[in-house]
Amino acid sequence: MPWTTGRRRAQEPRLRRAGRTPVPPGLRAQFGATVAAGKRLFRAHVDLAKAEVGEIVDEVKRMVALIGVAIGVVILAALLFALGLFLFLGEWLFGSIGWGVLLGTLLLVDVAAVAVLLALDVKGGRLGSSLLVALAVGVVVGLVFGLDLTHRGWTALGDYVASYYDPATRTVLLAIGASAGVGAVLGLLARMREGLGSASGGVVGGAVLGLVLGRLTVISMPPTIGAALGVLAALVTWPILAARDLMQTGVDGEAIMKKFTPDETIELTKETIEWVRARMPLAPKS
Repeated sequence: MPWTTGRRRAQEPRLRRAGRTPVPPGLRAQFGATVAAGKRLFRAHVDLAKAEVGEIVDEVKRMVALIGVAIGVVILAALLFALGLFLFLGEWLFGSIGWGVLLGTLLLVDVAAVAVLLALDVKGGRLGSSLLVALAVGVVVGLVFGLDLTHRGWTALGDYVASYYDPATRTVLLAIGASAGVGAVLGLLARMREGLGSASGGVVGGAVLGLVLGRLTVISMPPTIGAALGVLAALVTWPILAARDLMQTGVDGEAIMKKFTPDETIELTKETIEWVRARMPLAPKS
């Protein structure tokens, strides 16, 4: 080693003055010095690699953190845009942010329900036809309430059959009473074959439902509220119609499990096992 040779040369004058001849290092000493130098060189490389790896890791952490922040901001922006869009449409189309909240929530719930129905193997054609029927229902409800046809109809009927009553109350009382009566009769007819108790429940339920409908239909509504009720009717009708077959027949668990069973692999494995047994019997034939 250069530094060992230089050190020996520096010591030679002192050894000559002392009357001694310098002894050259032995093979073991040279080997030990070489090993020590190699260790120091290896440690230097390791320390350098650790330092560089640490810097690289810190840079990766910084990059990942910044990318995570960017993704989070984009997701937040998308959520803000979606929520703001629902609120804006509710205010612009229907005159109230509350309609935007309600209808936007129902729309998202409908999308989630349809996704679940598709996962449960409900046919896409059935969902499409249900959507068309729901849109038709929504258009009819929107036109009826948007054009104020129900209020006008109840008013005309009240003027015709109860003109001698107070005009301020006769329309409301007629709408509530007639709707409750019709609802009670329909509830009785629907539950008559199921026994007296069920028929009584049908009468009460039909009467309450008719009362609510009568009170709702007698109100004079602006076109924006009528349109909002039409959209509400469509959003409520769609998942109900889409799921009617599923509610009647239930979920075919066996068909769903069959989709996740590797039938071909199982059959091929069985055939392979039989083929191996036929050519390599486990027990000798007698």
